[in-house]
Amino acid sequence: MSLPDYLFLFGGMGLATYLPRALPLLYLAHKKLPQWLIDWLSLIPVAILSALLAPALFTDSTTRQLEFGKLELLVAIPTLIFALKTRSLGGTVLVGMLLFWLGGFYF
Repeated sequence: MSLPDYLFLFGGMGLATYLPRALPLLYLAHKKLPQWLIDWLSLIPVAILSALLAPALFTDSTTRQLEFGKLELLVAIPTLIFALKTRSLGGTVLVGMLLFWLGGFYF
């Protein structure tokens, strides 16, 4: 591919990424959303995070069978407790990484 082809490709990828985010933002910027919609939209990050974490915490990656004694789950529980008590994102990441590192020695 030539340089103009790459530039066209990068520009197209940028538009495909930017437009679906910018257009609703521009359209809804000056509109008042109903409270039920705001409440519903606030649940989306929790649902996405749960969908991403549940397979990694509760299932074996090769067979996709439930497995509750995984290191990831055992580390996630005290990390969650730390996060709820301190509300510190940086501290939670460090505690989770430290516990996972220490757990690697025993499992």
